[in-house]
Amino acid sequence: MAGILKQPGPFAITPHKVSLCILFKIYAPPSQTSVPFPFTSVSQHNRLGLFLLALTKSCDDIVEPKLDELINQLRLISQDWEASWLIDQLIGRLSSISSPDDLFNFFTDIRGILGAPDSGAVEDDQVILDANSNLGLFLRRCILAFNLLPFEGACHLLTNIGIYSKEEISSCHPYEDTGLDDSSSNLESYSEYENMDLENFVYEKVSEEIEARKEASERVPFHLHTPNALLSLVDDIDVLADSVSKQSGKVRGTSSYEDPQSSMVQDVDPSSAVFLRTNWQIQGYLQEQADIIEKNGSAISLNGFEVILRQLQKLAPELHRVHFLSYLNSLSHDDYIAALENLHCYFDYSAGNEGFDFVPPAGGNSFGRYEIALLCLGMMHFHFGHPKLALEVLTEAVRISQQHSNDTCLAYTLAAISNLLFENGISSTAGILGSSYSPFTSMGISLSVQQQLFVLLRGSLKRAENLKLKRLLASNHLAMAKFDLTHVQRPMLSFGPKSSMKLSTCPVNVSKELRLSSHLISDFSSESSAMTIDGAFSTTWLRDLQKPTGSLVFCQDSGSGSSSNVPQFCAQPTSIPGSVLQVLGSSYILRATAWELYGSTPMSRINAIVHATCFADASSSSDEALAYVKLIQHLAVFKGYKEAFSALKIAEEKFLSISKSQILLLKLQLLHEHALHGGRLKLAQKLCDELGVLASPVTGVDMEIKTEASLRHARTLLAAKQFREAASVAHSLFCMCYKYNLQVENASVLLLLAEIHKKSGNAVLGLPYALASLSFCISFNLDLLKASATLTLAELWLSLGSNHATRALNLVHGAFPMILGHGGLELRSRAYIVEAKCYLFDTNFNVFEDYNLLIDSLKQASEELQLLEFHELAAEAFYLMAMVYDKVGQLEEREEAAISFQKHILALNNPQDHDDPLVSIY
Repeated sequence: MAGILKQPGPFAITPHKVSLCILFKIYAPPSQTSVPFPFTSVSQHNRLGLFLLALTKSCDDIVEPKLDELINQLRLISQDWEASWLIDQLIGRLSSISSPDDLFNFFTDIRGILGAPDSGAVEDDQVILDANSNLGLFLRRCILAFNLLPFEGACHLLTNIGIYSKEEISSCHPYEDTGLDDSSSNLESYSEYENMDLENFVYEKVSEEIEARKEASERVPFHLHTPNALLSLVDDIDVLADSVSKQSGKVRGTSSYEDPQSSMVQDVDPSSAVFLRTNWQIQGYLQEQADIIEKNGSAISLNGFEVILRQLQKLAPELHRVHFLSYLNSLSHDDYIAALENLHCYFDYSAGNEGFDFVPPAGGNSFGRYEIALLCLGMMHFHFGHPKLALEVLTEAVRISQQHSNDTCLAYTLAAISNLLFENGISSTAGILGSSYSPFTSMGISLSVQQQLFVLLRGSLKRAENLKLKRLLASNHLAMAKFDLTHVQRPMLSFGPKSSMKLSTCPVNVSKELRLSSHLISDFSSESSAMTIDGAFSTTWLRDLQKPTGSLVFCQDSGSGSSSNVPQFCAQPTSIPGSVLQVLGSSYILRATAWELYGSTPMSRINAIVHATCFADASSSSDEALAYVKLIQHLAVFKGYKEAFSALKIAEEKFLSISKSQILLLKLQLLHEHALHGGRLKLAQKLCDELGVLASPVTGVDMEIKTEASLRHARTLLAAKQFREAASVAHSLFCMCYKYNLQVENASVLLLLAEIHKKSGNAVLGLPYALASLSFCISFNLDLLKASATLTLAELWLSLGSNHATRALNLVHGAFPMILGHGGLELRSRAYIVEAKCYLFDTNFNVFEDYNLLIDSLKQASEELQLLEFHELAAEAFYLMAMVYDKVGQLEEREEAAISFQKHILALNNPQDHDDPLVSIY
């Protein structure tokens, strides 16, 4: 591929950038108050703007295209007459620059393209570049780079422009008869300026000019990131600079290994230019091929794709994902030996390099990757359920990172420790955690695990912000949101003056952290972002590159012979790496969880739907499964079990049913709820046991599963009227949750203890538990659970006698807005039943006048409970209906209600598993 090799370094003005500045001046001519010529519409004008935006994004590449390549690109995206006019203007203005004064005047003129700081004062239809836009920033950098040039540098640039223009004129036949033929004579005047005896003339400038002439006239190595090279079998061939496109086209045509399925971009005219491919485009191609192989491995030929990967590995050895693609390719064709070898190669090259936004240590010292190895080892221990080993290894990683001044690894290690303390139940870290990173231990202050977690989170957040580790910063904001969601912040110091604090969580802080985590997306608005790493890639760029968007303004005629699949590189959108999308998707999962705890069912459902529909391709399988779990749980609560099990069947086909998967846990939970409501207690107990077996026997691991299993075990014992055993299990569960600081779960356990005492006839003993549960709900803003606890409290007051009916009714009515707005079928039905009981117990309530109020509520409750197949509560609803009908003398309706009551009692006492189609799922 033809091109000019650019030496790495600061932004420097080059002939190619001068050409772009000329095109900028055509795109936005100064003092133009309408769509400039030759554009006939705003869409045509915007088309050129998108083309210029794509070119500016590739200006930091190591190779710059020559003038003939730029002209070929203009021909590809425009009609013949439009291309001729643009090319005439470009070459004419380049050839008119014949002296340093011309250069100075040119860069002075293009200042008029930029808008002033108060650009809002310009006319509405005036074409002007925003100085802070991508195009405006590029133009400002070019002007600044030229202003910093000494006179010798300006002469050097003038000579390069002459060489740059001469090469195009020598190979551009359509313009031989134009007025540009005298441009070759201008080289003499360029050389006069270049050979002037100037003061302080630097010898290196002469060397650079000689090298530029050599690069322009001699051969260039064929080692550039181009699809043509990737599809060829030529190794280390030196190709003449002006014939690369033709030779690469011939190679492509004669290659017998070419795989049409794996072509990175559709072929264009062989005589046309070969476009540069950016790092993200190559990464997107690799990800796209990985998706194809994982879906249908036979769609890719083994040998043809291996040839492409070997060529890509030679041209871009820093792309370690090539080894991973080789592993997938070999695995899909049952070549297990080659697959294992490629997997080892991928590990050897990528270990410690991918997944980290690495910032070099201060001073440039390099001590190897021992601390990163410790970090990975600790994360492995954490993944396999050994929290204490993980904590010991991560503490050692902190020490080594501090010794080696590796702030990046230290930030990641602190984040890993925070995640470990949050996810696993660790009651004490004494003797495990070091004191080197804790500002309190040096003062002799002992912190609880919760306080240590808060200190670690704040420390990791601050380090990530200082080091500009954007992905880690976003993840830390999510971790802070999870912490604020489930922990009440208390003062760190136990002495000294204390300001008054409200001991409750703050939903505003949770919302703030979630919003800050979403700001990560704005840091990837341009491809030149310094946060690009090899491990982060996206297929969005490549897919949008191959399909036109909007009207084709600069389009080829249908008879021009060009392919309709020419890549629309001028309409490239912002490419977002997959890891960034994954973090953004996780924020929506956390939003759904937060709204679920706070009691807003619609908001929880909306966020789960957003994640399932918008982030399915980029999110991890666990996050995607969790989104499905939340949606299926919503169906079970609001639509009944038939709808939920139908959706569960679809989810099981989509996700693998492995041990401790979210889908398997959900299946056991739904089956247990269904069995418990139907009175199948033996099946419910069996499901509880299976749920408990899924948890790891290691202390502190899988606390969520252990809590859920114990909670359901106690509920099963309660349904079997084994009150003493149920209370014992619930009490043990409360002690465990208190030990590991699971305060949100404690609210549910306390409510269960209140239910146990209520059903056992000890209402007085149940009141303290209900009040304590209410206190927890208020502290953690658990509004829906608070409404459920209020119903239990009302039932407890009601069981103390009819003189407490008014108080119980007020409690129910106070909880009604939350229950009717966000509660599910069971909670709403409970509320209707408790309200009816309060009215019937109230001596001041006239049943004969307002019996319709009771009947309507009880009918609504019975209908919803039959959807849930909750026989116990449904029987209670029909029993109350029969009582009301009996009091008002409607005997026929009373008998119908009594028959329904008897039906549900019989179903509860004599469950028939073979009659239930849902039991066959288990």
